[in-house]
Amino acid sequence: MSQQKFDQLREQLAEISDLVKTAALLGWDQHVMMPPGGASLRAEQLATVGRIAHQKFTSAKMGKLIDGLRSWGEQRDYDSFEASLIRVAALDWEKASKVPSELRAEMSRSAALANPVWVDARKRNDFAAFLPVLRKNLDLRKRYIDCFEVDDEPYDIVLDDYERGMKTKEVRGIFDYLKEHQAPLVKEVAARGGNAEHHHNFALEPQKVFELEVIRAFGFTDEAWRLDPTVHPFASGTGITDIRITTRYFSEHFGGLFGTMHEFGHGLYERQVDPALERSPLARGVSLGLHESQSRMWENLVGRSLPFWRHFFPRLQELFPDELGGYDDERWYREVNAVEPSLIRVEADEATYNLHIILRFELEQAMLAGEFPLEQLPEEWNRRMWDYLGIEVRNDTLGVLQDVHWSGGSIGYFPTYALGNLISAQIWEKITADLPDLHDGFEQGEFGPLRDWLREHLHRHGRKFTPGETLERVVGTSQIDPEPYVRYLREKLAAIYGIATTT
Repeated sequence: MSQQKFDQLREQLAEISDLVKTAALLGWDQHVMMPPGGASLRAEQLATVGRIAHQKFTSAKMGKLIDGLRSWGEQRDYDSFEASLIRVAALDWEKASKVPSELRAEMSRSAALANPVWVDARKRNDFAAFLPVLRKNLDLRKRYIDCFEVDDEPYDIVLDDYERGMKTKEVRGIFDYLKEHQAPLVKEVAARGGNAEHHHNFALEPQKVFELEVIRAFGFTDEAWRLDPTVHPFASGTGITDIRITTRYFSEHFGGLFGTMHEFGHGLYERQVDPALERSPLARGVSLGLHESQSRMWENLVGRSLPFWRHFFPRLQELFPDELGGYDDERWYREVNAVEPSLIRVEADEATYNLHIILRFELEQAMLAGEFPLEQLPEEWNRRMWDYLGIEVRNDTLGVLQDVHWSGGSIGYFPTYALGNLISAQIWEKITADLPDLHDGFEQGEFGPLRDWLREHLHRHGRKFTPGETLERVVGTSQIDPEPYVRYLREKLAAIYGIATTT
């Protein structure tokens, strides 16, 4: 009887997964293909699909079915599909069932309507035009938080949506460590005289050719992947064999390449989930912190490494002989690893990136707490940019309007970017210990061993375990440790800039 009930649960969760993936496809289309006139209709479509999925999942019948299987699941092997599906579904149901379906639908609708407003406001440097939809999204998040009992801080509720089990005070402690140990690195580099200005004009079509060659070497295939341009890059898809990544291109630098490698890392995580988990809530990355560890790994630990460029730089130079004729691979490596405080998060170097995240983390808490009128958000943003990075923000397009997240109501997401940086370094130390010839392989254009290691140790598990359990299985500890990242960064910058390897 229990097996029959489990089969019933699995089938119902598969139908809900289909709805969730349909919403993802609608969202991808909205950002990549949809004409602007479709915005209002798409908002209703997303609200409808989201409401139906939420109602099906949070029904009392579903709760009773899950509850009736708990003891049966606990008797099975902890790592099994059955035990994992019941365990994860129970946790998801407990949180989702506290949220009314109409509120969930309204959150989806508001996010869809806000996106084109944000795109236009960003283009026109018009924060005032974005303010009403931002206020609506923020109010909806406050209503969402009110659905739960808050034991410590309201921000815990939204943070948990992206990093299950993580508490705001834990993140704050980690970020305080980064401010203490990472910010001085930026000052040490600046004291060495900073970086010379580099003026380039890279034609876009050869860039597109090069980017495809890079990610094909990483594992991108036409059978299971798409790459498309968009305003703010992201990764999406409808399943393990349908991975969609997006990018954007710049003529003055190669930020688009690093963005593409970043989104490839997200896509690879989804691509390498065990196919047996498909059409279930287990068939995706376990948390955004772990997810960001993968995107930041391919973007930085691979894509900004000297072995990577020893292989790929001759091809890049071949495509841009006039721009890069006077370069060698080491000069280019130093340039793409230059430490220069900048306005745009997604183009920030490794030393300053986490400071961009700390700024957003603090602002999100302040917005939820109503610490200042929302009209003053640009001023609060600009003040923190000066405090943390010593940069004056010239306009809101380059400041508070640069990110897509708040237009989608994604408050609580930003901290996971920095957490992902830290996790990536923890995982990298384990990978390089297990694969001592990894960098030699990069110089030969071989990335299969890294891809296979990640599949075996991390990707295939999907959401079977908690973020802490997953991290422990990969590196031996469930705790996010900032020290390996700071150590990696200091050693790298010591080699480039001649600063001390230890403080």
